[in-house]
Amino acid sequence: MFRWARLWIICLNILGYNAFADDYSSALNELGRTATAAELSAWDIDVRPDFVGLPSGSGSVEEGEALWFDQCANCHGDFGDSNEVFSPIVLGNITEDDIQTGRVAALTDPSVVRTTFMKVATLSTIWDYINRAMPWNAPKSLAVDEVYSLVAYLLNLAYIVDEDFVLSDKNMEDVQALMPNRNGMTEDHGLWSVAGVPDVVGSACITNCSVNTAITSFLPDYAMNAHGNLKDQMRDYGPLPGMQTAPAPQLPVSQLQQSGSLDQRPADLLSASGCKACHQMNKALIGPAFTAIRARYAGADASDYLAEKIKQGGQGVWGSVPMPAMAQLDDTVVAALALWLASGQ
Repeated sequence: MFRWARLWIICLNILGYNAFADDYSSALNELGRTATAAELSAWDIDVRPDFVGLPSGSGSVEEGEALWFDQCANCHGDFGDSNEVFSPIVLGNITEDDIQTGRVAALTDPSVVRTTFMKVATLSTIWDYINRAMPWNAPKSLAVDEVYSLVAYLLNLAYIVDEDFVLSDKNMEDVQALMPNRNGMTEDHGLWSVAGVPDVVGSACITNCSVNTAITSFLPDYAMNAHGNLKDQMRDYGPLPGMQTAPAPQLPVSQLQQSGSLDQRPADLLSASGCKACHQMNKALIGPAFTAIRARYAGADASDYLAEKIKQGGQGVWGSVPMPAMAQLDDTVVAALALWLASGQ
């Protein structure tokens, strides 16, 4: 009798579990929805080396030059050869023989400064990175034709195309065949493909391996926003969202002044902020004298304008030499400097 009772209980439990599983499976099927074409498009923005994903468009060297001076030269120099903020993009060291062979000979010389166009093998990498991550302070803000124009200008600086060249989705493959280091990327090493074999095979640590879980690297506070907000430079869709490195939104300078939250001794910050590398108090150096700036904006409600110029950089107001963006400065420091400059004599 007891055995039959147990069998009945087991059968009832199985039936109950099946009913629960059916209900649970039905509930899971109701979760979520099929991604829309727009959502897939927003996620799938990369351009592959075989140019799959490359949008239609075109841009000339001439158009790219004007755009470069306006949005890129502050960090990279007028000709992409500046080594002050980032490594040079172009700086010579590429020969006609390199373009013929597809291998840059100067890469074997440790004394030569290596540039982007000396090392990069695929033109799609240049196009894709500019499209997703540039300009530094406004990633993903460039139109498709603007990206083509900028890439065309860089190709001209690298002596790959002529100054009257127009780059487009129709001739990208032709230009790829001229990339100086197109044959410099090897595939004969482990795990290049899914079926690859590891480079190193050993048995020294098969059991009782020491595992170090301590975090040995991190982004220090002073470098948090040195390269802009990393989150804005990554896809909104995907498994690897960028780290939020931008500071929290700040009040406008005028409101900060009213709130009394500013340090009222901004002159003490000039040296600490690196301002005196280009400016002197009473004499023009690379940039204008502080007294000249204060005289120009005396009596004007220009604190917000000056804060933006300090933070984002600019060119043309005081001459042709661009002022680099001081994105690493704290907003409170920027506001204090802007208020001091706008306070006049």
